[in-house]
Amino acid sequence: MLDAIRWDTDLIRRYDLAGPRYTSYPTAVQFNSQVGTFDLFHALRDSRKAQRPLSLYVHVPFCANICYYCACNKVITKDRGRAQPYLQRLEQEIQLIACHLDPTQKVEQLHFGGGTPTFLSHDELRQLMAHLRKHFNLLDDDSGDYGIEIDPREADWSTMGLLRELGFNRVSIGLQDLDPAVQRAVNRLQSLEETRAVIDAARTLQFRSINIDLIYGLPRQTPENFARTVEEVINLQPDRLSVFNYAHLPERFMPQRRINSNELPTPAQKLEMLQRTIEQLIGAGYRYIGMDHFALPDDELAIAQEESTLQRNFQGYTTHGHCDLIGLGVSAISQIGDLYCQNSSDLNHYQNTLASMQLATSRGLLCNADDRLRRAVIQQLICNFSLEFSDIEQAFNIDFQGYFGELWPQLQDMAKDGLIELDRDRITILPAGRLLVRSVCMVFDAYLEQHSRQRFSRVI
Repeated sequence: MLDAIRWDTDLIRRYDLAGPRYTSYPTAVQFNSQVGTFDLFHALRDSRKAQRPLSLYVHVPFCANICYYCACNKVITKDRGRAQPYLQRLEQEIQLIACHLDPTQKVEQLHFGGGTPTFLSHDELRQLMAHLRKHFNLLDDDSGDYGIEIDPREADWSTMGLLRELGFNRVSIGLQDLDPAVQRAVNRLQSLEETRAVIDAARTLQFRSINIDLIYGLPRQTPENFARTVEEVINLQPDRLSVFNYAHLPERFMPQRRINSNELPTPAQKLEMLQRTIEQLIGAGYRYIGMDHFALPDDELAIAQEESTLQRNFQGYTTHGHCDLIGLGVSAISQIGDLYCQNSSDLNHYQNTLASMQLATSRGLLCNADDRLRRAVIQQLICNFSLEFSDIEQAFNIDFQGYFGELWPQLQDMAKDGLIELDRDRITILPAGRLLVRSVCMVFDAYLEQHSRQRFSRVI
């Protein structure tokens, strides 16, 4: 079975390195300022010519309260009026982008992230969705994957009803931990009742899918109290779960400086939390998809993995990797063909640039032939836990072992350690290696040694 995992503590300790999450290859660390608006327009034109379907990501950066663990691009404010000027510029960006695409290109996937998307008022959400529908070909038959991130403290039944009316059919709910002591330590007080109310509303309103986010490694967490949180979450029966490892990087993320590092669990405790969580979720019938993700067997991600069609992009594991991803809003990232580009991460700069009717593209990267080849290798390994050399050889006209000859000793060492099975035709990630798949992918990363590993979280 694809979800089979063998826990090997010794192996985990040796291969639990810091490294990328591979939502893209090359990763965003490689982005540079030489990529700009001209490159974006050129990529959009190619997308229009090829009539590729679209995936839209809309970033809403505002939050009413700060969560100390958060590493997202956000603006903390109680002033709801700050959303209106941002929406004006966001609507300008939508219009500027859409005019370079064909109106018939279908939007198969839509995702609102943040921040807190429901920081916006009901009227503002209606206004934004109306503008998107005016300029993009959003589906009206509920067949698209249209998701939104929900903070249960910022949503009620009427909000959920509005979101369903606007066309959303998936919700991702931030929960993190249910223990009050942990919640106080990270400044996110959120009751089980609040979370359950949102989930009940989503089910009553026939949202197609519910995802819950958890974080292990937060201050005051113990294996025992986190196991209780996981048990309560299993009782809520989400379709998917994301169980993230908290990376404490206060030198990079200012809110994390408010966390008392003395209250963080030890590495051994974090490992125990993860091991227990995996056992609990597998025991409850969830499939291990990879990285931090679990899903019920009838979920689209689990089915795609069974059929070896699962993909990965800046939104994580997806069944829509064939779509061109258009990022809208401050700091949003696009992936259009072989182009990656990112908007300015500074809110004022983003708004001022669009006020002058210019796109706020600030950096990016255009993949070369080697990037495309390594991206395909990493994608197969991280999504499907296997790689057929013949598939890569036919797609890129290479001899796999010849092209990657210098990597072979590392792969052979991993095979001796039991992470992978390596033969003349394929690489297979073994059950003991599935939790460490990022470490296998890192072997194929041509850029990794150029950058400090401190920029990345650890594998486990």
